[in-house]
Amino acid sequence: MPSATYELEGTLLEACSCEVLCPCWIGEDPDHGTCESVNAYHFDSGHIGGCDVGGLSAVAVNLIPGNVLRPATWRQVLLIDDRADDEQFTSIRDAFQGKLGGPLADLAGLVQEWIAVERAPMRHETREGEGELEIGDLVSARMRPYKSATGATTTLRDTVFSTVPGSPAYVAVADHYEVDIPAHGMRWSFAGRNAIQSDWALTHAA
Repeated sequence: MPSATYELEGTLLEACSCEVLCPCWIGEDPDHGTCESVNAYHFDSGHIGGCDVGGLSAVAVNLIPGNVLRPATWRQVLLIDDRADDEQFTSIRDAFQGKLGGPLADLAGLVQEWIAVERAPMRHETREGEGELEIGDLVSARMRPYKSATGATTTLRDTVFSTVPGSPAYVAVADHYEVDIPAHGMRWSFAGRNAIQSDWALTHAA
């Protein structure tokens, strides 16, 4: 098992079935009672124990039956960048399943069941406030930020899901958001629903 120490920094792209703006980010119930979401984490830099995972990505595809903060309720497929070697794959899996402790263990505490953990090809891009996510033929999303009257990107600050103090999340809309993983009971398609982009950083020193 990898060392329990990790330091990760990068970008988050999220899309879900909620209307804009997603209530989950402030701890309220999802708009339609349940939430079908994808949380895509790209590691701009980072290590888990002695394993360098910079440049890789991990994506959680979630079925959430109620309030996002209720422990042990999410059902999740965890997808890990297919460029990861065996050590990187194991390190990312163990960290995101909470086996190494720290803030990722708090996040893992929301999950009731990991339906599957699989490799997949990933493209995770942010450009001038716009985001695009493509996970093989399993997940695809295109999102664009809301703008103010002066053209500034609309931001959300000091939320329950912020991991970088003082760093805003960018309020966006997913013009396209589709998940097609029928083998695991996950298949949906939405347009004009919530999307969020943000910086994120998590550190745990065992």
